[in-house]
Amino acid sequence: MFAPAPSPSAQLAPPRDGHRPAPRWCVALVLLAGLAVACGAQAPTPVPPGPPQPPAPSAEDEQAVIAQLTKQAEAWDQAIVRKDRAAIAANMAEDFRQIDGDANLETKASFVDGVVADALQIDPYTVEEFEIRRYGEVALLSGKTRMTGRYNGEPFTSNYRYIDIYVRRDGEWKIVSVQISRIRE
Repeated sequence: MFAPAPSPSAQLAPPRDGHRPAPRWCVALVLLAGLAVACGAQAPTPVPPGPPQPPAPSAEDEQAVIAQLTKQAEAWDQAIVRKDRAAIAANMAEDFRQIDGDANLETKASFVDGVVADALQIDPYTVEEFEIRRYGEVALLSGKTRMTGRYNGEPFTSNYRYIDIYVRRDGEWKIVSVQISRIRE
């Protein structure tokens, strides 16, 4: 900011105590600071922190969770093959949903009823390309399966990729969603 020099008649007389008057810019700065305080200007308020985050899991904790989810997924697959209604349902959340290879939506009840139906017989199967990706209290389990069996006495083969979504609630991992995509041969 540029201010013109004062006219000679506006010059201040030198002070009697021998000190020089403060430069105008300094006086203006003090006046602006006083005005800011008088108008209620404040330093920026810090942003309050969000909800507390759980500490990051240690590598040992992460390995334990991966091992637990792997064991749980294998036990669920085996329960499906042997048609163990209680074991199948125990691994599932009440709000479970499945989207099958034909884009049909299943609930927990309809899924369990379907896999334990007398018309369906699933042979033991293995999972290839099994992977677990964890995001805090959510884990995505994915893989590729070649399933064989019989439906109404007729043999079938089904190849698909899947993703199972597990969520930890109240300390327990439950499957909340499954989506499968058929692999065309």
